[in-house]
Amino acid sequence: MNQLENDMITLGTIDEVGSTCRQERRDAAANRARILQTAEKLFAQHGVANVNMADIAQAAEVGKGTLYRRFTNKAELCLALMDAQMVDFQNGMLSRMQQMSAQEMPKLAQLDQFVDALIYFTDDHAPLLCEVQRAGLLQEQDPDGLELPHFWQYMTVNGLLKAAVLNGELPETLDVDYLADAILAPLKADIFYYQRQVRGFSLERISAGLRLLLSGLRHCDGSA
Repeated sequence: MNQLENDMITLGTIDEVGSTCRQERRDAAANRARILQTAEKLFAQHGVANVNMADIAQAAEVGKGTLYRRFTNKAELCLALMDAQMVDFQNGMLSRMQQMSAQEMPKLAQLDQFVDALIYFTDDHAPLLCEVQRAGLLQEQDPDGLELPHFWQYMTVNGLLKAAVLNGELPETLDVDYLADAILAPLKADIFYYQRQVRGFSLERISAGLRLLLSGLRHCDGSA
């Protein structure tokens, strides 16, 4: 066999392997998307607590092995769903806040609208958040102690509070880091679930109460 024939065989083999790998990646991506779509549909129909991994595998028409290779448990699957939905919420809120800033809306007014939107988002996704939080995945993924997706929410609230200080809407002595945590505390999955399911608070009541607390910031002098 001459060198040219050998090179042709080698190149052909590489091309076949590459094509196979690309097909496998496409198949894996398609399976993952189908699993997530199926899980989202089943959760909406029956509730997160009433759907198990076997139900998802059967409805998605994939083997249990395929499902568990991508998600070791239901909480991981819920977190993957949350990732996509949180990105949509983040992008929507960032666009909305850019518009508000362009209209020179005060930062505290932007914070008020962000918190209101976050309350309704949290309610829509509370079952997913509870499942993820119950499995301890949030803490495992964040070495700094800020839970995900709570981290982005915290950074947004923290940023708006700091911008309000810079704009003279709040005193410079305000403990912004603590307040950002305190504002978001009622929206942690377990506390929010308790408010909604045990205490029976409506979303309107939760929103009105939390935003009333925010309005009090306008009248504080920042002293300890």
